[in-house]
Amino acid sequence: MSSPFAALRTPKDVYRYRKQRGVNLGSWFVLERWITPSPFRNAAAPGQSDLHIAQGQDARKNLEEHWGSWINDEDWRWIIDHGYNSVRIPVGYYHLCGVDASVIQNTDFAPYQNVFEGAWAFIDRAIQTAAKYHIGVLLDLHAAPGAQNPDAHSGVGNAQVKIWDGDNANATVRALRVLIAEAAKYENVVGIELLNEPNDRDFLPNWYASTIDSLRSVSADLPIYVADAWHSEKYIPWASARQDFVVVDQHLYRCFTEEDRRKWGDQHAAEIRDGTTRQFKQWSKQARGNFIVGEFSAALGGQPPHTDAGEHDRQRRVFAQAELAVFEESCGGWFFWTLKKEEGWDAGWSLKNATRAEIMPAYVGKRRAREGMPNDSKRDQVKTDAYNRHVNYWKDKMQNNEHWRFEMGFLQGWNDGKLFFTFSGETSLSEIGYMGEWLKRRVAEHVSAKGSSDLVWEYEHGFQQGYATILGMM
Repeated sequence: MSSPFAALRTPKDVYRYRKQRGVNLGSWFVLERWITPSPFRNAAAPGQSDLHIAQGQDARKNLEEHWGSWINDEDWRWIIDHGYNSVRIPVGYYHLCGVDASVIQNTDFAPYQNVFEGAWAFIDRAIQTAAKYHIGVLLDLHAAPGAQNPDAHSGVGNAQVKIWDGDNANATVRALRVLIAEAAKYENVVGIELLNEPNDRDFLPNWYASTIDSLRSVSADLPIYVADAWHSEKYIPWASARQDFVVVDQHLYRCFTEEDRRKWGDQHAAEIRDGTTRQFKQWSKQARGNFIVGEFSAALGGQPPHTDAGEHDRQRRVFAQAELAVFEESCGGWFFWTLKKEEGWDAGWSLKNATRAEIMPAYVGKRRAREGMPNDSKRDQVKTDAYNRHVNYWKDKMQNNEHWRFEMGFLQGWNDGKLFFTFSGETSLSEIGYMGEWLKRRVAEHVSAKGSSDLVWEYEHGFQQGYATILGMM
């Protein structure tokens, strides 16, 4: 059977389309002093950003020591031992200058090519090490030329947003073209993210669209993630109108505003189980499931008065449980911020600490079934049962039918489930996360082979039931 989607059966597809249960590897390349203070020891004043480090003494030596040691094999093993299958790695445009020196031309980092030219070799090693553990990687452009937000983690640390000044926006596109060209070489890179937490602008959706068009000439199919600029209600309708694989990333925190700091974990959890859950369901449906939470934590700004550490942890536990429940139900993926901190105990922001405190679960996702896959005999039995139920339900409700499409869909859904569930590795069971995107391609393949019809929905129903059936047996 010839089809433009015949290749939709590779490890690369599983990495990209599976539900991503992940963690951010924060302060590995784009550094944040509150997470890793030691690389800032020789930074120029005020000592808060990558630029300040580059301006200080022994910058290259200090950075490469950090890049080579911050995330180690023990960390990678911890990640898969707890069920996580993906990581989000923040990078700056200046980390690409060893691939293409022009990315820093006429930018704040132009004088510091010698400091950062070795960075991509460390990023390459990180991606390849992740692949050894069958971990997917989302590469996030955390720092853009001129800075897309006023925070120090946008690279500069001067509280100014200048991405839209001069040639900075064009320089950002050039950097992203280099990034996507490199990222597309790895089968375990699940996508790139255009900007991290940009300040919103009226023209940002149009800039996203023109930038994605430019990137598609470099890689036609690598998933592209876009930050919602703290306004999912604006960017989800925009993304849902696109035909390519574009995912909206929301960051969910409940510890920064005065209103949030007045609430406890129980209160935040109740709000998430109610309004947030309804809103996420709506957004996920509108986005065809192309919706993730790229950052969240268990951190709370407030707690009941006169509470001990145990009660504080309980408040964070209830809050985190509510977060995970809605993410699992409505999102294609989620990533905790962050894996660990260099100093001190912090069960709100360090995933390792939060897990040890039983705030985050000891294992995420489904464990692999010991008994293995259901056999073909079982498949045929449940397919026949599902087909008969489908026929009986619709026999008095429709004059024309193409129930054979339901049967084909059921088998394809079952087989695709098997493709994901048998994916190698020691992470939790791989499940289809971007079902809308995956099914869109399978329907196109089906129509190409069997022709179009008003009843193609029968294939879709069959596919969803076939996948759900085998998933329920795992």
